[in-house]
Amino acid sequence: MNMDLDQSFLRELPKVDQLLKHKEIDNLTATIPRRIVVEAVRTAIDEMRQMILMGSYAGDPEQILPWVIRRTVEIAQSSTRSNLRRVINATGVVLHTNLGRARLAQSAKKAVETVADACCNLEMNLNTGKRGSRYEPVENLLTRLTGAEAALVVNNNAAAVLLALGTMAKGKEVIVSRGQLVEIGGSFRIPEVMEQSGAVLVEVGATNKTHPRDYQSKISDNTALLLHVHTSNYRIVGFTKETTVAELVQMGREAGLPVMSDLGSGFLVDLARYGLPKEPSVQETVAAGADIVTFSGDKLLGGPQAGIIVGKRDYINQMKKNPLTRAVRIDKFTVAALEATLREYMDEEKVLHRIPTLSMLTQPVKDILNRAQELKQELTPLLDSLTTVEIIPGFSQVGGGSMPTAELPTYLLALTHRQLPAQELATRLRMGELAVVARVQEEKLQLDLRTVQANEIGLLAQMIIRAVREECGS
Repeated sequence: MNMDLDQSFLRELPKVDQLLKHKEIDNLTATIPRRIVVEAVRTAIDEMRQMILMGSYAGDPEQILPWVIRRTVEIAQSSTRSNLRRVINATGVVLHTNLGRARLAQSAKKAVETVADACCNLEMNLNTGKRGSRYEPVENLLTRLTGAEAALVVNNNAAAVLLALGTMAKGKEVIVSRGQLVEIGGSFRIPEVMEQSGAVLVEVGATNKTHPRDYQSKISDNTALLLHVHTSNYRIVGFTKETTVAELVQMGREAGLPVMSDLGSGFLVDLARYGLPKEPSVQETVAAGADIVTFSGDKLLGGPQAGIIVGKRDYINQMKKNPLTRAVRIDKFTVAALEATLREYMDEEKVLHRIPTLSMLTQPVKDILNRAQELKQELTPLLDSLTTVEIIPGFSQVGGGSMPTAELPTYLLALTHRQLPAQELATRLRMGELAVVARVQEEKLQLDLRTVQANEIGLLAQMIIRAVREECGS
């Protein structure tokens, strides 16, 4: 290491006060708080100092100041950028948990904007002028849509299961099939949720087969509930047998026990008509006689994050009185978005087009091909000879722990750059001004157009071109 050279480089490092007077840095304070700019200056200077000391700076001494200025601007601007940012989902996973799951319908977005910009009657009955219930705007819609007697909404489905079990079976036994002891997102497992509720887990049957007699053999004076958990995020195939909700209901009636069904990704429209796997709907489960049914609001329903509980009025009323309900209650934004989403389901002919989740799941593959061709046409004239663009067939996923066996035919735009590895291109897209998340397979960047909206094509093309040109030094 050349110590004399290092010292000469170090002498070129600007002082903090000196850099703050530089025109480009001084201009930052017009839009960015001075405190953040000062921190950015110190960080940039320190980064350059470390590069010099480690021997990793290969530039000329006169380029040190310009580098520190550029780096200061980058750090200051990134410090003021919102951590929660818009992302173009080009993965083909319709309900991508890491990307916020369901996109809200236009009506739901407007409803959220309305209550965000003004006061609202969240807990006031405007007819009487007295205190009202925050659940009233959605309870009536849920009972009409599902056929249940009553409804309650909490902040997510894990909370719904926790509240239901804690209300109906605290300190008592709950019988559930061993094959239904699922793990949901974030490594939360049904047995652990049950433990937190105070219920005592009683496993019956085998992993692949559970018969009605398995439940019957475990019913005792301490049994409070028969639980059915729909395995929405995985499938056991082959030599299998599962006791149905209807069979549990019959058994429960004979033993004087309620039956609860946790559907996980519950839905209100039969998607099997559109080539998706047959799944039990909320209406079917209620009609089968389940006393309580729980499901998510932000999965196949296509609304905001919420845990929805529908069922017999007596049990729902008990849950409303449970102190835990206040801890897991929903806010005005969830009420507004969920109400608007549920109202869309009142029009069966238009709901598939108005709920983005349903629209993406059921859209004709030719429409996806058209968007892929549109994107290719925008990109081809602007990309250099090093970049190859092609349209290839593939498969999308439902995501969000829903319909794990579903394969949705789709079209992907595949990009190959002779100098830029696909993973590096994916990183640059993800780190861009407008983040783009895509797949990397077979050494190609693959963008699934199923989850890219028509109004995002132009923006996506800009981000791709910018990422490629930045790498090439343009």
